[in-house]
Amino acid sequence: MMTVRFPPVRECPLLTTSSLCSYVPSFSLSPTAGPAEANWRYRDKYFNFCQNVYMPLKATKVKIEARRRTILQAAQWCFLNFGFGKTTFDDIAKRANLSRTLLYKQFTDKEAIFTAVFENWLVAKQPAARQAATGKESRYRRLLAVCRIMVLEPWKDMFGAPMAGEFQDVCERLDPEIAQAHRTVTLDCITSILTDASVAEVFLLALDGLLADEPSVTALDARMQLLVERFASDSSRKVAK
Repeated sequence: MMTVRFPPVRECPLLTTSSLCSYVPSFSLSPTAGPAEANWRYRDKYFNFCQNVYMPLKATKVKIEARRRTILQAAQWCFLNFGFGKTTFDDIAKRANLSRTLLYKQFTDKEAIFTAVFENWLVAKQPAARQAATGKESRYRRLLAVCRIMVLEPWKDMFGAPMAGEFQDVCERLDPEIAQAHRTVTLDCITSILTDASVAEVFLLALDGLLADEPSVTALDARMQLLVERFASDSSRKVAK
């Protein structure tokens, strides 16, 4: 008598008849089918379901998210180098190595892309800033970390780009709520570290002033360290001791 050996089913756990039917609606078993029989009879249905329904949907979602990131990176480069007014859908599509059709599937117009770029550019940094503000290091290190995340990193993205000044102006004009939210989060983080709202506001105003002459990234970082030392030097010295 020939013995048929099935390959091990690592992805298919031993399931009950009720759970099988809940996973694959088209699959049904007789009431007398036991768990082992159900598991083996379920195998082909399970893999067919995964390959033809679940996996394509998952792959498509991942692909769409990756495409969106590519578009936003390409659009940001175009806006910083060509300016908002001169950047076209063709420029962004070419930079992202995508067709215009795929671009229109993601965004309806240039303003929508710009807003998405601005939101991704700033909002994505907020969780890291909040985490840095509530860390266990000295006030000096936490405050410097927040400044680097919320100010230095965005400045690094813009510095040296031909249309950097226009980029920020258009950002604030098209969606002032995002810009205000970014500033609010920055102030909240600073306040949680310095524990004084008035002092935190003065610090933020001083931080704004560091950008007035459009310094290099290195110069801005050095200035930030000096400013943070003035506002959080006592705690940093205590920690150092």
